[in-house]
Amino acid sequence: MLDILAVTASDPIHWADLGLRPGIPLGFFTLRFYSLAYLAGLLLAYWHVSKMIKAPGAPMAQRHVDDLFFYCTLGVILGGRLGYALFYTGGETDKPSLFTHFTPTETISWDLLRLWDGGMSFHGGVIGVLLAIAWVSVRNKLSFIRVADYISVNVGFGMFFGRIANFINGELWGRPVESDVPWAMVFPGGGPVARHPSQLYEALLEGALVAAIMVPLFWKTRARFRPGILVGTFTALIASARFVVEFFRQPDEQLTDFAMRTGLSMGQWLSIPLILASIAVIVWALRRPPLASGAGSAAAR
Repeated sequence: MLDILAVTASDPIHWADLGLRPGIPLGFFTLRFYSLAYLAGLLLAYWHVSKMIKAPGAPMAQRHVDDLFFYCTLGVILGGRLGYALFYTGGETDKPSLFTHFTPTETISWDLLRLWDGGMSFHGGVIGVLLAIAWVSVRNKLSFIRVADYISVNVGFGMFFGRIANFINGELWGRPVESDVPWAMVFPGGGPVARHPSQLYEALLEGALVAAIMVPLFWKTRARFRPGILVGTFTALIASARFVVEFFRQPDEQLTDFAMRTGLSMGQWLSIPLILASIAVIVWALRRPPLASGAGSAAAR
């Protein structure tokens, strides 16, 4: 089942010939594109949310957006890293794991937080951001679901930049192709075989497509007046996109055997609960009346 969508290239593109670099050398250190991608996604999201709250029906003020920017940044970084250590470090591996690098009687290993060693989980980042939204919402007596609606519209920006950075770094490449695919590539560390550039698939499906749907859904419809519709739609879109892309993406080395045994990758198994949860949230939202500010067309312009 894992190779159901695998397709080889007779004359593949060699990633090494593209002249890509992992960052901008500044002498004493290299400014990595992955860091710039995180920064670009967060700044664009901050700017757009600040614009969104000026439209009728906003559930928060600018000071709340400022808090969210800080705490969601922490949620993405810490949640993504700890999520990787929880979900993606099984088996015989030297990668830091929550199960092998932390016990109640020992000090937590700082290896878990070594972001420069690689290893970030999308699903862990989702959990981190949800906790950040919950923290800001409780502290400020805001509606959690409505704040989540507003944040969800902007996640596609960061996903797009992040996956492009993965491609520039030549990491997280795809499965070997098995028939002619003009854009198949040979990646360093991936052996001599041609592979899917799955980072670009993810950038398009998890990033560009999600943003292209979510942004008009907010501005061109009255979805923001139906609490849960935006976050439910976002979750359905991004989890479904991740599930599909995983057919093309090479599973993490330490979990390849797991994927072969179960028929699905870890990313797919983690996406299934998100898809089910998104359906439940959308159904719940549709069964509730819209907010009063969404009843008339004038308020929804």
